[in-house]
Amino acid sequence: MGERSDRDQQLDAPREGTAILRKIIHVDMDAFFASVEQRDNPDLRGKPVAVGGSAARGVVAAASYEARKFGVRSAMPSITAKRKCPELIFVPPRFDAYRAVSQQIHAIFAEHTPLIEPLSLDEAYLDVTDNLPGIPVATTIAEMIRAKIKAETGLTASAGVSYNKFLAKLASGQNKPDGLFVITPKLGPAFVEALPVRKFHGVGPATADKMARLGIETGADLRAQSLAFLKEKFGKAGPYYYWIARGIDERPVRADRERKSVGAEDTFASDLFDLESARKELAPLVGKVWRYCEESSIQGRTVTLKVKFADFQQITRSRTIGGVIEAETDLATVAGTLLEQLFPIAKGIRLLGVTLSNLSGTRTEADRQMSLTI
Repeated sequence: MGERSDRDQQLDAPREGTAILRKIIHVDMDAFFASVEQRDNPDLRGKPVAVGGSAARGVVAAASYEARKFGVRSAMPSITAKRKCPELIFVPPRFDAYRAVSQQIHAIFAEHTPLIEPLSLDEAYLDVTDNLPGIPVATTIAEMIRAKIKAETGLTASAGVSYNKFLAKLASGQNKPDGLFVITPKLGPAFVEALPVRKFHGVGPATADKMARLGIETGADLRAQSLAFLKEKFGKAGPYYYWIARGIDERPVRADRERKSVGAEDTFASDLFDLESARKELAPLVGKVWRYCEESSIQGRTVTLKVKFADFQQITRSRTIGGVIEAETDLATVAGTLLEQLFPIAKGIRLLGVTLSNLSGTRTEADRQMSLTI
């Protein structure tokens, strides 16, 4: 496929220590749900769009780039999003459509490598160190994948290329939307040092706040800490933080990555105050989870009920049984019992969710990342 670029030659460069060098691509679709809606409905193109929720209830599942300019983000309460962007257009999610496009995208990935680790419907890691077309240039593979996604789906994807998963994911966010960014072994450590730790994948808001209290604001601050200190302050995560601060991440791309739970949830147009109404809304969520389990030939042992009240307080209640849940009626019984134990309630319920975990069984890779959120 032509001469190798300097960037790809550097990806092969040896590094001090014993860390493993790979060629990893992280592909992340741009505003995936919202982009599918804009593609399928020309009237939405160029306009601020939020998938999910409504002007008064629920939360934003995804936002178009036009909406993001106003500060609208996923997981934001719909009422807040509408306040930030009065012209925001809410559209209901169409997960069947998103899954269909996701399958197209993953088929394109599979043309280049069998080592694909899906993270969700719209993003995945690909190990192209040894790839099916035999192309030595990782950036060329990333460009080919992005071009074919655009040609076959009409959607844009951003990609990051690097020598490990941590840096590849960071790279994919650098030139969004419709961008490509490469972090070589030579540039990796310096890139990490200059970055705020809040932007590190694997460092959530609570951890970032704890790091800030310890005087750790950037990758350079993190690198200055000893392994013993990070173990003391962050437990098992300490070694991970120690090594990523040095641009080192030896986690392989796992093509057999299994989902740990299956869940469904819904936000209601009106708050629920009585047990009968709550049971009625719980039933379709149980059905949705069970259909997925049947289609995927998986079973689980732990049932978790999620409840969000009118004041946005959120609680969960779980129960693990001795064997596996073998029927939809069993799942409904356990979830229903967890629900009953909350009543009577002092405030209305705005959201219910049901999750089945401690999974066992087998299913196809295409099914593994299906989202069941309503």
